This record gives sequence, C-alpha cells and structure tokens, in this order.
Amino acid sequence: MTIDTDKFPILETKRLVLRKVTKEDVNSILKYLSDEEVMKYYGLEPFKSIDDVLDEISWYQSLQNNKTGIRWGITLKEQGIVIGSCGFHNKVSHHFRTEIGFELSKEQWGKGIAHEAVEAIISYGYEHMNFQRIEALIEPPNIPSQKLVEKLGFIREGLLRNYEFTRGKFDDLYMYSLLKQDFDKIKK
Repeated sequence: MTIDTDKFPILETKRLVLRKVTKEDVNSILKYLSDEEVMKYYGLEPFKSIDDVLDEISWYQSLQNNKTGIRWGITLKEQGIVIGSCGFHNKVSHHFRTEIGFELSKEQWGKGIAHEAVEAIISYGYEHMNFQRIEALIEPPNIPSQKLVEKLGFIREGLLRNYEFTRGKFDDLYMYSLLKQDFDKIKK
C-alpha cells in the first residue's frame, strides 16, 4: 500500500496519539529540539528558532509528498501536545524497505513512551505500507536507542564506519534491522 498524501493516518496506543505535525506545534517542538541532550544523536545542531522548526515540519511534509516516508508527532492522549516524533524515511519501495527514526522530549525519557510509539509505527509499516525490512541506524554511544530497538526485536547487523558527516564530524553507525517475519513471530 502506498501512502495516501491526502489522508494522514492517526495511530492510537494505550497512552498515545500519533498524528500529523502542524505549524501549531512549533513551540512544543522547539522546546525539545532546542535541548542539547535530545539533539546529541539527531545529526543536527540544537534548534534556535521557530524557522528551524518550520524547516523540520516542511521536511516531515516532504517525506509524505514525495512518498519517501512519513513522520508522526507523538502526543499523550490527555494532553495533545507534541512531545516527540517518529516515523519512516529513505523508503525504497522496490526493495520493500525503509529506515526508522525517533526522538522524544527529555521530560518523557524512561517512561516507555518511545517504545510504545515505535512499536505502533512498526506494526503500521508492516500491516499497511508493505515493508519487509525496517532499518535503524544508531550511533554506538546512543545506548538508550540501541536498547529500545533491540527490545523490539531488531538485530544489529554491523558497523558502518564514518557513515555520516554531522555536526562537524564523521559518525560511525550501527545498522540494525527488523524483518517482517521476525516481527510477526514476536507479536504472536
């Protein structure tokens, strides 16, 4: 199934609503994307302005418009304020694969929220977007993200040396993957 650019899928979990990010969310997004700790492994400098956030929202929209991915805003059901985002990017349709990305406001760390959100989009990706393989590229010092994807069943396949140049330096990245049949076994 391809992503319908006219209708954005809203996903609900026990505690969360994953929804489209809009310009009305700029202040809440600026709050967490301006935090050095949140941005440490994001590949960008901490955001300094509303324009930085508007550029990020434009990127989210371009993923959907260009059919290369989709990005959801993470909100707590009772609040509705965006506290993070997660989604797919670098989708390669003819290989049935994509990459996953996620970040969360520091105030929400350690509560299982990222796990709950990522699990929901992985299920959506396999059930509605026809993925066979979902990849996660994670810097070696980013232990919390490694633990999160491993808990969801991702397998570390190897190290991509000097794979990205971000924030003025070359970064190594671990390549993780989760195949549809492995996820199906875990869900049973």
